[in-house]
Amino acid sequence: MADSALDDSHDDDFYNDDTDDDLHLHKGNNSQEDDEDHDDGDDGVALEEDATDDFRMIRKNCTVLTEADIRQRVTDTVAEVSSVLSLSKTEAGILLLHFNWSVSNVFDAWFADEKLAHEKAGLFVKPLVESPDHGGNMLCEICFEYYTCDGMKSTRCGHPYCNDCWSSYIKKAIGDGPQSLLLKCPHPSCRAAVGEDMVGLFASEQEKNKYSGYFVMSYIESNKMTKWCPGPGCENAVDFVAGSESFDVSCLCSHSFCWNCTQEAHRPVDCETMSKWMLKNSSESENVNYILAFTKPCPQCKRPIEKNMGCSHMTCRAPCYFEFCWLCLKGWKGHDLCNRFREKPEEEKREKAKKYMMKYAHYFERWATNRKSMKKAADDLQNVQLKEIEIVRHVQEISAAEISFITEAWQQIIECRRVLAWTYAYGFYLLDECQAKRNLFEYLQGQAESGLERLHDCAEKELLPFLKLKRSTMEFIEFRKKLALLTGVTRNYFDNLVTALQNGLSDVNPGGSSSVPKKPKLIGSSSVRKKCKLIGSSSVRKRRKLIWTLALTPAVIGAPDFSSNISDNSATGTAMEPWACAYCSFENEGSSTFCTMCERGSWTCDVCTFANSSASTTCAMCSATLEP
Repeated sequence: MADSALDDSHDDDFYNDDTDDDLHLHKGNNSQEDDEDHDDGDDGVALEEDATDDFRMIRKNCTVLTEADIRQRVTDTVAEVSSVLSLSKTEAGILLLHFNWSVSNVFDAWFADEKLAHEKAGLFVKPLVESPDHGGNMLCEICFEYYTCDGMKSTRCGHPYCNDCWSSYIKKAIGDGPQSLLLKCPHPSCRAAVGEDMVGLFASEQEKNKYSGYFVMSYIESNKMTKWCPGPGCENAVDFVAGSESFDVSCLCSHSFCWNCTQEAHRPVDCETMSKWMLKNSSESENVNYILAFTKPCPQCKRPIEKNMGCSHMTCRAPCYFEFCWLCLKGWKGHDLCNRFREKPEEEKREKAKKYMMKYAHYFERWATNRKSMKKAADDLQNVQLKEIEIVRHVQEISAAEISFITEAWQQIIECRRVLAWTYAYGFYLLDECQAKRNLFEYLQGQAESGLERLHDCAEKELLPFLKLKRSTMEFIEFRKKLALLTGVTRNYFDNLVTALQNGLSDVNPGGSSSVPKKPKLIGSSSVRKKCKLIGSSSVRKRRKLIWTLALTPAVIGAPDFSSNISDNSATGTAMEPWACAYCSFENEGSSTFCTMCERGSWTCDVCTFANSSASTTCAMCSATLEP
């Protein structure tokens, strides 16, 4: 009698395999903070240490799953179905594969009609073919050879085949790829599932590892909220937290990508804008625009000609050799003057194309430069982690916990460079008609970029002295304070920038004015000056305090003209005159102490330029205190 491979002897080895060295996950082609806490005392800054060194870490809007994490989830899911339905782990695995790893769908189908659920998954309760009771030889219907009962095997359907044919059949299926997980009985009309038990009997160790990898891979690719990290050589998966505001996720391999489109992270622009921008950069359309903007067609042969010398006398190349004037495109023979204006639609079209090309070049250059800086910062971070951290620890004689702020600063620089690059793509597609939004965008972008440059400069240059010579503890503490503060402030700048852009710069309406019918204006923009000073000695924490003098009216320092209708009037007004918010340009009543639109206020911090409520005495961005 042919043996039916229904035992669970291989289950524990398959679902609880801890030999990660022999397992390699193969990805298919179509697979899917706290700010540093600053001590207010005189003895320095308390920097928060890393919460854990474990690889299973949750990063804001996602959970990064290592190979061990994925295997554990697979094991737990199979064990749950096996326990609840009183099935072997092999049968539970087959059911889960059939229902795309949905435990709820498995339970619903099972308890609605157990027999039907069995049959749909290919788990037959009774064999379809009864094996002969006599102990004689049996015919294998693949190779048509006779074998003893010990030389024949069958799956749950009862169709017997020889061991050699089973081995060849399973080996061929595993070699064809992940579809081997849905392998059926070799009989042409049979739908019985061939599970892990049969693979364990007839596959080699290498083939078992492949099958196991396909099994684990199917768990990730069947889960709508989980995707493989597309980073080169990375075998981690990312489990997205439903309801998160941002699709940008980061893996443990340091690769950041958009969970929605699996392309590189592109916050704050959406996937459609990113795709459009990348297509634009790689298309030949800009070459056409260049030709249109910076060349003119020969009046005779119509070939485009670029002016590369000073005079206007142009000669076309062979075989045309037509001579003409660059300015009026008339023949050079008999040409006199062409200084009289005559309206020419083609000239207007050429100037428009030239202006468009200059705009594109402006934004593309800055997008590309920041991406290059981001990649350089990533290389610098790797160098810091592999070399400089250990050098500083050795030279300055400090622990790893005391130096983690350097790594955090470089990670922030990389993220900010990425965001800043994509803000230039955002700016390119921002409509020119809405000047108020463009002004606000450029102001927020400029503030964020300035903060990033200060942070990048500090991390890049001010660490160098600590790599060479032993410096005093106070010098290192001051450096740590400065870099940690710049990291936090820069993070806040970019958080505000991203929030504003993702909200469509809603603080300014499309018309460029506030909802109040009167034209808003900046009051006293030059009537109040705020100065900074450092307090405390080098042994205490240096906090920037602002000495400010309040005039009779609130004033806006360093705020841009957010509206085409806002006049930069520097005349001092009365106490009850309206004032415009430094952040959103909304016109408020003179008696208001904070903006009724965005709940920010009328004074701008000289340390970080953040617009604060005039009712507060501490900057909400960098915690700089105010001194009346």
